[in-house]
Amino acid sequence: MATLSNESFRAAFDEGSGVAVLTMAMEGRANKINQTFVQGLSDTLDWLDGLQGLVGVILTSGHRDFCVGADLEMIYAARDPGQILELCGVFHRLHRRMEGGVPWVAAIAGSALGGGLELTLACHHRICVDDGRILLGLPEVQLGLLPGGGGTQRLPRLLGLQPALELLTQGNSVRPSRAESLGLVDELVADPDALIDAAKAWLAAHGRARQPWDRSGSRWPPPQPGSPDARDLFLAGSAMAYKKTAGAYPAVEHILSTVQEGSLLVFERALEVEARHFAHLVVSDQAKDMIRTLFFHKQAADKQVGLPRVEDDGIHKISILGAGMMGAGLAFVCARAGYEVVLRDISADAVERGLAHFNRQLDRLKHLDDAGRKSISDRLTATLELEPCRGSGLVIEAVIENLEIKHAVTREIEPLLADGAIWASNTSAIPITDLAKASERPERFIGLHFFSPVEKMPLLEIICGEQTDEATLARALAFGRRIKKTCVVVNDGYGFFTSRVFSAYIMEGAQLVAEGHDPVLIEWAARVEGMVVPPLQVLDEVSLALGRHALVQGATYLGDQILEQPGVKLIFAMIEAGRLGKAHGAGFYDYVDGRRRGLWAGLSGYVAPTPEETGLSLLRRRLMYAQLAEVGRALDEGIIREHRDAEVASILGIGFAPGTGGPLAMMDRIGLRSLVAQLDALAERYGERFRPPELLRRRAEAGERFFEAV
Repeated sequence: MATLSNESFRAAFDEGSGVAVLTMAMEGRANKINQTFVQGLSDTLDWLDGLQGLVGVILTSGHRDFCVGADLEMIYAARDPGQILELCGVFHRLHRRMEGGVPWVAAIAGSALGGGLELTLACHHRICVDDGRILLGLPEVQLGLLPGGGGTQRLPRLLGLQPALELLTQGNSVRPSRAESLGLVDELVADPDALIDAAKAWLAAHGRARQPWDRSGSRWPPPQPGSPDARDLFLAGSAMAYKKTAGAYPAVEHILSTVQEGSLLVFERALEVEARHFAHLVVSDQAKDMIRTLFFHKQAADKQVGLPRVEDDGIHKISILGAGMMGAGLAFVCARAGYEVVLRDISADAVERGLAHFNRQLDRLKHLDDAGRKSISDRLTATLELEPCRGSGLVIEAVIENLEIKHAVTREIEPLLADGAIWASNTSAIPITDLAKASERPERFIGLHFFSPVEKMPLLEIICGEQTDEATLARALAFGRRIKKTCVVVNDGYGFFTSRVFSAYIMEGAQLVAEGHDPVLIEWAARVEGMVVPPLQVLDEVSLALGRHALVQGATYLGDQILEQPGVKLIFAMIEAGRLGKAHGAGFYDYVDGRRRGLWAGLSGYVAPTPEETGLSLLRRRLMYAQLAEVGRALDEGIIREHRDAEVASILGIGFAPGTGGPLAMMDRIGLRSLVAQLDALAERYGERFRPPELLRRRAEAGERFFEAV
């Protein structure tokens, strides 16, 4: 048996069967595409060319994942588009060498993402283990990029234009069963042990396999490129993309252009089109900022770099107090992670609704069989009683945002807990130090601020009170890892970090309406900046009544003057008019059967005449700079411990424009000198909420940045 080994591959050729098995086995925990990988693949292809009697190749992995895609450190550092074009050309030629000889089979036992999936697309057949933990997809758009290894050209030729565009422009990954139904993989097997045999069987039956794009007379799945239906598809796709992104994410537009242009060309020329669009995006500021935050910073947060660590949180049983949507969602998340869970409320109706919510979430776990779902369900106890909470190692309090009620709940249940138990509040704003005054063990009192819907939102903001000890923080972080949340740790203060920045955003939206600015333009300004949801829509979704409660509560900490702002008075007036938000069918927007049907025409009767100074540019600046000023204050007050956490929390928790990389990255791009000058001008014209804190002034005077320039 002939063998080969280099820095990227192990290879073995069986002369009897004529099949070579190539195993990607790069140093480290994963296979990733960089110069080392490219050189290893080139050398391996040269070795294959020299084999006598080769009839087929099986490509597999020696790591848990098949291949995680491009080495983002290499992509992040690249600023020379010519260098990127050259690398793309080399990689495209290697793929074409794979396609031009004997048949290749991708044997996929782990996730194949980005360039890893593109490797499988260059194989003639794809076999995947039917495992719900495996993901396949091209997520590049989520980092401001597009696939650069042929994915924009092979995918539409394989699946058709529409399904390919959906995968490419949304960047969503799919599990094996869905991948098979789409045609992304050709065959599923039950377990990894069956992969190689299935691959050999396919090779034995398909010795002359060719890719669809290399077959003479091969036609695309409908619609055919250049046809009226295809033209309509691209026109509609462009309109829908602009409606969704408001032009804030150029990668989506580049993907549409790349697929459309490439679909009308021979395959080699189409790859050149992809390379040019890819190089343009790689060197862009947006891609750099998104990669830094959504990959490097998020990865550091997920690994909890620099934070206290214990491997075992010491928690077996969790009591969740409050069976509303948040409490029920937390019960599901914790039970799914293997904890015994008690969901307790004082209302029988609330308990029933909480159970129904839990069961709906359970039904969505399609990758589990009935026994798997039952094992999760069996971990839950829903109750009106106190006694089931006895012996809990963690309490997550998710009751109404009222200090006295939260104190009463703490005093009532804390005596029932296990020795060493942690008390955590899911409060969105009340200082943890104040909440801990009702506790006999304030050193084990901490804030765990989740985001709704908790089943989907990835962030967990952990707040340390003045007396919270490091052991409690370490155990809370271990709990966060177990329930698979991205954790950021902040210090205490009213609103912590995310709530105060979020409030600055939505209240500036309300303030702009009250001043007479066009609410349609306000919403559009937010979307053009890349905010995930515009401010008036957000206010409706969280409910104006909840906003009023938060404002009244906030006045206790921030002063009654906040209640005198025109935007606050507008919210109070709308509540008096019965417009409480989406759940009540009326807010800033009108609703029919829960669907938005346009902004409320009656707003004009509650606001000032349109001011002389208005327009998209001003509205964009005020919405974003109100948040930047608040982030600066949070830094100045020591709420933020790590700069990375400001970026990760803002994007993952409150929908701050992902394309900016986060508020600190946005400040760096503006330049702190310019930002401070603009904030001062806004403060003079619109109020002290825009006034830059001393920390920003000092950094501006020193010519500093928050992150190293790339």
